[in-house]
Amino acid sequence: MTMDGPSPHTTLPFAPSHIARADLTARFLAVRRQTEALAAPLDPEDQVVQSMADCSPTKWHLGHTTWFFERFVLMSFLPGYRPFDPGFDHLFNSYYVSLGSRHPRPQRGLLTRPPLARVLAWRDSVTHAVTGLLDPADAGLRARIDPLIETGVHHEQQHQELLLMDVLHLFSCNPLRPAYLPADIMDSAATMAVASKPQAPGWIDHDGGIHAIGHDPAAGDADDFAYDNEGPRHDVLLRPFRLANRPVTNGDWLEFIAEDGYGRAEFWLSDGIAETQAQGWTAPLYWFRPEEDGLWWTMSLRGPEPVDLDAPVVHVSQYEADAFARFRGCRLPTEAEWEVVAAQAPVAGNLLPRGALRPMPAGTTTPSPAQIYGDVWEWTSSAYGPYPGFKPPVGAIGEYNGKFMANQMVLRGGCCVTPGDHIRPSYRNFFYPRQRWAFSGLRLATDA
Repeated sequence: MTMDGPSPHTTLPFAPSHIARADLTARFLAVRRQTEALAAPLDPEDQVVQSMADCSPTKWHLGHTTWFFERFVLMSFLPGYRPFDPGFDHLFNSYYVSLGSRHPRPQRGLLTRPPLARVLAWRDSVTHAVTGLLDPADAGLRARIDPLIETGVHHEQQHQELLLMDVLHLFSCNPLRPAYLPADIMDSAATMAVASKPQAPGWIDHDGGIHAIGHDPAAGDADDFAYDNEGPRHDVLLRPFRLANRPVTNGDWLEFIAEDGYGRAEFWLSDGIAETQAQGWTAPLYWFRPEEDGLWWTMSLRGPEPVDLDAPVVHVSQYEADAFARFRGCRLPTEAEWEVVAAQAPVAGNLLPRGALRPMPAGTTTPSPAQIYGDVWEWTSSAYGPYPGFKPPVGAIGEYNGKFMANQMVLRGGCCVTPGDHIRPSYRNFFYPRQRWAFSGLRLATDA
C-alpha cells in the first residue's frame, strides 16, 4: 500500500492536558495549543484544500475557532478592541446569520488568502488578548464572559475532532494515500491495551421504568459544562430493553456484505436504499480491496491498513446502521436508552488522549465490562429535536444548536478523535442520516 508520510515533527498532538476545570485561563490556553499541535503534522498545502462541501480546510478551522473568541468575547467585552482584520469576519463566520455575511461553505477551499502564517498570527493575537482580558477581570465581568469562554473552549474541541475527520477525508482522496501520522509513531505514544484479547459479545439487560435524562445544573451538574441542547433534564418512560455490550465490529459487517445486505431491500428504509443506490455504497466509507490480494483495507489517519475484524466498524451512515440492525433482527437504541446505561459507566475509553486515532477492539482499551465511550460515535434511532421545555439562549449564541433541530439523527458516546474531557453521558451529537465521514458506528439494542 502506498503511504506518504507527514512533515517531520517531534511533538505528538494528542497528549492530555490534565488541567482542572476551575482554571479557565489555563484550560483555554491548553485547548488553543492542542488545536495548533493537531495541525502541526500537516504541510501548508494540506491545510488549504477542501475535499467536499461537508468538510472544511484545516486553515479554516484554525481561523473559525479564533473568530469565535474575537467576535463573541473581545469585540463585546474588551474596551477599544479593534479586529485583527475586519475582512476575516466574513471569511470565518460559519452559520451565525445574525452576525452578518458569510463566505459560502462549499467554497472555503478557494481561500488561498489569507495565507496560513497570517491566520496563525491572528490566532496568537486573539489568544493573548483573551488571556489579557481574563486575568485582571473582576467577579462581575467574569460572570459575564466565563460562560462564553467555556463555550468557546468546547466549541474549539469540537473543531479539533472535525479537523481530523476532514483531514482523513482529504487524504483518502489522494492516490498516494498519505498518513496523518505513521502507525509506529502513534503506537509508541498510545496506551493500546489493558486486556489480552477482545471482549466477547454480550448484552446489558435493563428493566426500563421512569428515568431522568439530560443535563441538570440544579442536581449537582452546576459546575459541569453542557450545551443548551442537553437540557432541560426530564423524565422518560422506558420499556425493558437490552443493549449490546460493545459496538458492531468489522467482522460483523463483513457478514452483512457477504449476505448481500446492501442489495436487500427488506433491511432498508426507503430513503436509505435510495441513497445507497444513488451513491453506489457496497461497504463502509474508506474501505477498498486492492486487486493484488482481494482483501478489505481501509484508509485511516495512520494511512491504509487491513480491516481489523475485531475493531468497531466506522464511517457508516445512519441508514446503513439501521439496515444492519434489521439484518441482525435487532434495532438501534433510542438516545434515552443509551444514556441511562452510559450514566452508570465511567467516562473513559479510546478517546483522543489515548492516541490510537482509530477504533480499537472491545476490551483492549478499557477494563470496563462494557465498551460505552470512545472508539465510534453510535447512531441512535432518535431524531435530533428539542427536549421538553428547551429554549435557546438569547442572541447570536442561540444559533449554536437549536436551529439545526430538523432532519438529523442523534449519535452518542464520543469517538477515537474526541478530546477526553469533552464527552459526558448527556452529550448529543447530530448528523444527517446520509453522512459517513464522521467516526460513526453503531451498537445494537432489542426489546427485552
